[in-house]
Amino acid sequence: MSLLITGSIATDHLMTFPGKFADSLVAEKLDKISVSFLASDLEVRRGGVAANIAFALARLGERPVLVGAVGEDFAEYHSWLDRHGVDCSSVHYSETQHTARFTCTTDTEMNQIASFYPGAMGEAREIELLPIVERVGQPAYVLIGANDPDGMLRHTEECKQRGYTFVADPSQQLAFAGGDLIRPLVEGADILISNEYEAELIVSKTGWGADEVLAKVGTWVTTLGKDGVRIQDKDGLLIEVGVLNGVTPVEPTGVGDAFRGGFLAALTRGLGWERAAQLGCTIAAYVVETVGTQEYTATRDEMLTRLGETYGDVAEKEIREALSA
Repeated sequence: MSLLITGSIATDHLMTFPGKFADSLVAEKLDKISVSFLASDLEVRRGGVAANIAFALARLGERPVLVGAVGEDFAEYHSWLDRHGVDCSSVHYSETQHTARFTCTTDTEMNQIASFYPGAMGEAREIELLPIVERVGQPAYVLIGANDPDGMLRHTEECKQRGYTFVADPSQQLAFAGGDLIRPLVEGADILISNEYEAELIVSKTGWGADEVLAKVGTWVTTLGKDGVRIQDKDGLLIEVGVLNGVTPVEPTGVGDAFRGGFLAALTRGLGWERAAQLGCTIAAYVVETVGTQEYTATRDEMLTRLGETYGDVAEKEIREALSA
């Protein structure tokens, strides 16, 4: 079965501020903020949540289908993804807009200040999933990541209408979206993925309590940063998985995307929630230890060997066998 990964496709411009943002912010004047941070370096990398997730899946041996909108400047990026195993045949090319751009500065505490220019991403609303499914086959999952809001709604409604199993992953859009957008994106999802802060945004903006959210989705996966991941459902399931041992953080951009790639790779191969979280945490470790979201080069075998050192021989054996099947 296919894996359709919808969402943003972008270029990342990543800068490092050798200090703490908090030292330059005055709490009483945040309504009139005007501040500049002198960055010590600049890295221009490939990114976008959909492309990052698809890349992670491909590193684990899957052939994910990337679904999103880009500009004419995407040619080199297209070739990169294709070489690494991502199916880009269903990417929509804009005739007038540039590919989206993400600009982010990270301080010494791993806090981030970012801006996002959508560009061609606005044309994601023109993409229909059915022709893609007819080309690649019934999807095991359709992940609906942060994207043009109308595009996200269209993909979500199509999944509900056609019976596609879908993963709601609104992530960055939660900061800007109101409850009227978030509620239809979340309700009916087979899996909802968020980090802790995003989980609070979902609760506060939808007006639903955490139990109500759980009642409206199949399973809620919450990433907890250095504390790992928590998985819950309305029937009382609670699984907690810690992060990989011996991780040295360098730059956090794209870590959550890599987790999603590993998580979906495991589920697609028939593994359970705990193994999926363990594989997700493993590949996420490689991203946080690297500048850039698609710059890690470890082989699948190397990743699984390191996974076993944290989660044990049984976990390594089961995941290795599933991915090799």
